Amino acid sequence: MTKLSKEDLMLLAERRPGWHVSMFLPMHRGGVETLQNPVRCKNLLRQAEEHLLAGGLRPSQAQEFLAPVQQLLGDYDFWQHQSNGLALFVAPTVFRLYRLPLAFEELVVVTQRFHIKPLLPLLSGDGQFYVLALSQKQVRLLECTRYSVTEVDLPNVPQSRDAALQEEGVERQSQTHNRPHAFTTATTGERAATFRGHGMGVDDEKDRIVDYFRQVDRGVSEVVEHQPAPVVLASVEYLLPLYQEVTTSAHVLENGVTGNPEALRAEELQERAWALVEPLFRKDLEDAADRYRRYAGTGLASSDFNEVVLAAYHGRVSTLFVACNMQQWGTFDPNTQDIQVAQDAAPEHEDLLDCAAIHTFRNSGTVYAVAADQVLDAGSLAAVLRY
Repeated sequence: MTKLSKEDLMLLAERRPGWHVSMFLPMHRGGVETLQNPVRCKNLLRQAEEHLLAGGLRPSQAQEFLAPVQQLLGDYDFWQHQSNGLALFVAPTVFRLYRLPLAFEELVVVTQRFHIKPLLPLLSGDGQFYVLALSQKQVRLLECTRYSVTEVDLPNVPQSRDAALQEEGVERQSQTHNRPHAFTTATTGERAATFRGHGMGVDDEKDRIVDYFRQVDRGVSEVVEHQPAPVVLASVEYLLPLYQEVTTSAHVLENGVTGNPEALRAEELQERAWALVEPLFRKDLEDAADRYRRYAGTGLASSDFNEVVLAAYHGRVSTLFVACNMQQWGTFDPNTQDIQVAQDAAPEHEDLLDCAAIHTFRNSGTVYAVAADQVLDAGSLAAVLRY
C-alpha cells in the first residue's frame, strides 16, 4: 500500500494475542542501488528472528512467523518498485506492508503490539492539503501531505471547459423543453444566458470560464469540505482570480502555483504547493508550543514522563509533542496504572512514547512527532492537557 490513513494507524495499534513484528527500512528507488533493498530487509529479518527466539519461540516457529517477509526477498520486481521507505507489520493473523514517501531509519521492534511512531510524521505535524490543478482542458485534485500525493476521483466535475459548456447546454435545453412557454421568457435573460459566450467579446469568454469554474467548484466542494484542509490552486496566472471569485470554499489559499499545470507531474505540483502551505502548518506547531508555554505551571501542561503517559491513556492530552527518533522502553499496566521505565529493550517491553502517541490519537488529540531536540522542556515528550 502507498497511502496511510488514521484508520490504518488505529487498526495497526490494536492489541492482538501473540508477538508483533514491526520493521522500518529506507529504500532506494532506482538504479543499481535497488539491489541493496532486499539485502537490508534480510538483515532486519535476522534481527526480528533473534527477538522472537529471545521471546520463547522455537526456530521453526520463528521462521514460520516471518515467512510472509521471507517470501518477499526473492521477488525482484517488488524491490524495484519502492517509495522512500518500507514499513512491514507481521502478527499471527496480520501481514501488512506500506510503501511510503518517508525514508525511515532502520528499526525492528518485537513486542505485544505493533510499533507505529515512525509513521506519525506522515499523519501529523505536516498536515493534509489539496492541490486543485486547473486548466481549460483538464482538472486534477491531489490530496497531499509533505510526504505523499494521491490523485482524487472527481465524479461530478467536468474535465474541461468544453465538457462543462456541453453539459450546461444539455441541461438548459432539457429545462427549456420541459418548461411551458419557454420562449416567452427569453427576453428576461434566461434564454440569453443559454447563448452567452457565442460572441467574440472578452467578457463573453470570461463568462464561459466562470461558468466552467462554478461547475468545477460545486464538484470539488463535495470532496474537500468534509475534511477541511488548505486548497492550493495551480493554474496559469490569469485564471487564479477567476476561480477565487466563484469558489464557495473558505479553504482556498490566496496564493497559488502559477504556470500550466498540464505540464507538471503530481509530485512537482505537490512540492511547489508545499512551499505555500508549510508556513501554515509550521504556525500550527508554533501556536501549539505557545499554548504549552502559557499553560506551564497551571496544571494544564506537563513534561513529566509518567504523568503524560497516564494522561494520554485517560484521554486528557489535547496536544502531544513526542520524539520520533528515539524509544523509551518499559511497561505500562492499565489495570494498576503502574509505569516501569527500562534502560534496554526486552521481550516484555514496549516503547512508552509510542504508547502515549497511540492513546492520544485514539482520544482525538493532536500528535506532533518531532526530533528529540525539538520536544519542549528538553524531554522525550510533553503535553497540553484538556483538564
